[in-house]
Amino acid sequence: MSFLELNQVRFHVQELGPGAESGESTPAFMAHGLLVDNLASWYFGAAPRVARDRRVVLYDLRGHGRSEAVPTGYDVATGATDLAALVDATSEGPVHLIGHSYGALVALRCALDHPHLVRSLGLVEAPLPPSRLEEMRSIATSDPKKLLAALPEGLRGALLSGRRRAARARKSLEFLLRESSLVADLAAEEDVADDQLARLDVPVQLIYGERSSCRPVGDRLLAAFPQARLEVLDGGHYLSVERSAEVGEILAGFLHG
Repeated sequence: MSFLELNQVRFHVQELGPGAESGESTPAFMAHGLLVDNLASWYFGAAPRVARDRRVVLYDLRGHGRSEAVPTGYDVATGATDLAALVDATSEGPVHLIGHSYGALVALRCALDHPHLVRSLGLVEAPLPPSRLEEMRSIATSDPKKLLAALPEGLRGALLSGRRRAARARKSLEFLLRESSLVADLAAEEDVADDQLARLDVPVQLIYGERSSCRPVGDRLLAAFPQARLEVLDGGHYLSVERSAEVGEILAGFLHG
């Protein structure tokens, strides 16, 4: 376990896999989703498969997991700035960026704003802003305990096993919903225009769940990106946990290209 201060925020960072001396010089950076999520969903899921022959860098987003709880900066652009700072601090770049849900939006925005840092993108269940705003409004008025209880079993196991871990998750969720700008920041997000997406000329692996509300976004991104391919798995939004083995193998194969 290590911590880095980036953009005046203390971030929790973990690494898996061999170093650059192994002959694989392109690391992968993996960003998780919002609210109840943290790097554990990758660490105990798809990341070890991606890390079989390359360095993988995982981190807790600001306000999540063991990273510092700060009141502001939960918009996608700031998340992308955080990720770019992490890449600059730990790698020479360009690198592979992988994200799930909100983390996929962060990875995408990082690639758009800092194209020199990015060799390829792996986007798992990227929602694109307007498609999730109604859900975010309902989350903002929900009871954190009910939200945690409603998580898929696999995600509960990865994030909430043990009394201390569950208590930390509840505390983090309450802070994000009640004391941070997260919900307001997301409500203000604008969609990414297709002409912006078309300018991102790097390989992109899209992975979506057949039963996810985000599923139509996969088709849109497939058409918009110049170099994209799409895998659709039998599952919902939390593919990084529900179908972690398949997601890991798809991503590992994609990075081998």
